Amino acid sequence: MMMKWIWLAAALALALGAAVKALASPERPSMSSLFNALVSERVAIRRNIAYGPLNRQRLDVYEAAADSKRKAIVLFFYGGGWRDGDRATYQFVGAALAAQGLTTVIADYRLFPEVGFPAFMQDAALAYGWVDAHLNAVEGNAPIILMGHSAGGYIAALLALDRRYLAEVAPGAQKPAGVVGLAGPYAFDPTNWPSTREIFVGAAADPDAARPVAFVTPEAPPMLLLRGLADETVRDFNAEELAKALRANQVEVDLRQFAGISHSGLVLALSRPLRWRAPVLRDSVAFIDAILAHKDHGASISGRKG
Repeated sequence: MMMKWIWLAAALALALGAAVKALASPERPSMSSLFNALVSERVAIRRNIAYGPLNRQRLDVYEAAADSKRKAIVLFFYGGGWRDGDRATYQFVGAALAAQGLTTVIADYRLFPEVGFPAFMQDAALAYGWVDAHLNAVEGNAPIILMGHSAGGYIAALLALDRRYLAEVAPGAQKPAGVVGLAGPYAFDPTNWPSTREIFVGAAADPDAARPVAFVTPEAPPMLLLRGLADETVRDFNAEELAKALRANQVEVDLRQFAGISHSGLVLALSRPLRWRAPVLRDSVAFIDAILAHKDHGASISGRKG
């Protein structure tokens, strides 16, 4: 334990130096850029790319090193209850994955009250179509992994499971090769939940249309579902019911839960100073490596079922 604290202190000292350097730059950084200076690796980033005509239809690309052997693309959606969030805050996620050799895209999407369900799903599909059309030319038809935290985990799972969104917006795109879900609300009824009812009024006639778990079939991609046992925001039944449905359809799924990790702590464990708290980055990269091995050699995705 002492070594962990020594390592954390050293990491924070290095990060503080980076933050001071950032503050000295001609452009005064925002709070999110200061935070990311503290916790992110240095990687090449292409910012503010339009994947659609609207203001919130923008994305950033975190570029893996050209000689990376991990030829996969991660499309990450952040959380915020479908009401809040922006891609700049999650630079630490994109940088962490890109530093591991995975080209990573973080996309904004429209939020409530500007839009409700299913508009943000249509944005997610549009972003996916952009990734398939623009990045795969460079990456060589690399598999696309969907990843998200909280509401973003929901978006990633529903986009992979309800194929109608991609069929409408990007009918020629490849299918998602896998999903990494961090604390997503995959099984609850959002039309009957006080904090989400007004967002999902468009699904009131058919609540299952807004529940990822309702769309599981044997054609679903393999999934890694991660959650913190101290999560008081998204209940445990969400991951458990999705995992159960995937197993019933003979889809490979790995459900991992981490003691002492809260809802936000799960995604923050991707940042450099907090990786010792939970192996979120290690497990996510190992899952993607297994998908790549399966694609090339026919190996099992997760190494085990369940």
